[in-house]
Amino acid sequence: MKVLVLGSGGREHALCWKIAKSSKVSKIYCAPGNGGTAELAENMDINVDDIDKLLEFALENNIDLTVVGPEQPLVLGIVDRFQEEGLKIFGVNKECARLEGSKEFSKVFMEKYNIPTAKYKTFTDLEDAIEGIKEFSYPLVIKADGLCAGKGVVICHSEDEAKDTLKDILGNKIFGDEGNKVVIEEFLDGVETSLLCVVTKDKIVPMESAKDYKKIYDGDKGPNTGGVGCISPSPIFNEELSEKIEKNILNNIRYGLAKENLDFRGILFIGLMVVKGEPKVLEFNTRFGDPETEVLIPRLDSDIVELFEKTIDGTFMKSDLKWNNDRAMTVVLVSEGYPNEYEKGFKIINIDKVDNNTIVFHNGTKIVDKDLVTNGGRVLSVTSLGKTLDETIKNAYENVEKINFSNMYYRKDIGKI
Repeated sequence: MKVLVLGSGGREHALCWKIAKSSKVSKIYCAPGNGGTAELAENMDINVDDIDKLLEFALENNIDLTVVGPEQPLVLGIVDRFQEEGLKIFGVNKECARLEGSKEFSKVFMEKYNIPTAKYKTFTDLEDAIEGIKEFSYPLVIKADGLCAGKGVVICHSEDEAKDTLKDILGNKIFGDEGNKVVIEEFLDGVETSLLCVVTKDKIVPMESAKDYKKIYDGDKGPNTGGVGCISPSPIFNEELSEKIEKNILNNIRYGLAKENLDFRGILFIGLMVVKGEPKVLEFNTRFGDPETEVLIPRLDSDIVELFEKTIDGTFMKSDLKWNNDRAMTVVLVSEGYPNEYEKGFKIINIDKVDNNTIVFHNGTKIVDKDLVTNGGRVLSVTSLGKTLDETIKNAYENVEKINFSNMYYRKDIGKI
């Protein structure tokens, strides 16, 4: 079968890597792809938000299965469009994608169905929002309502910082229409962890857990990023926590989806904060996470194409998910300056020197005159596997040190805190 993967990051490279291992697949396309996907798939120069062109390509090339990586095409309704043309596509429909596309929509859903989350209020008017922050203590969290490429969430530690953030989003429109509305939330102080679930019909089946590192600097300092490291499984996951998540969160999500007639078929990413042993939901994403995918996919023993097909047709069972017992860790090599201004176009060397227990997934790379060069803020995800976390950390950092490009930066404490 022929498979089309949409996206250009480490998540999509990891998906292509796993799809290529399926005996069902004869050809993979990736739109637009990157320097890493080019080794596994034929990259197509089509943007993920160009739904018409993607649909035309899929029809003309008899694509058997399309796999959507990023959130933007889901929110734009690509699944609905493809299904109208009789095409098989893995991802949630436009209505379900609102759980990620609108932070207000997801908070209302959580509140309505008793899913534990932070106290919040929503505002569209700047003066009302400035008045509204008086109801919260510091630190507090301000979120632009829509999609902002992972940059729409700000933790504010003072009234002045909160006012400036609100002025930027609602007044100066730094996120455009995605910031026409803001959600102000109480700050939850605990341990953050990620849980991805396969959802189809009335089933919500958790995948293995992961812990994402969002802050750019060691010690969890500095601004938030899209994620600069990850480990799997998450050290805080135990039977007691899993039972609480199933009882208080997954059961309520399952009930809420049914009551709202949301035909959710795809991946539900649940960002969690565990506060004094109690899990609370920070956010929903309606697709694979990045860099969570780079640590989960290498641990998955199942044929991922079969999982996609069974999720689409509603026959997926918990027993279809099979995992190995390895620990996995990824360190994301970034361009210095990320998540703010950074340079790109630097030659990347020595990727071929990494060990067999290490996979290098490409986040932001491209091929220029046969050279692999940097093409983004997050450049490479160096993923290692081992039998223990300590072994995995050692493997990962030993291999990170073999790779080089100008202005390369990475955190040195992934998996250690």
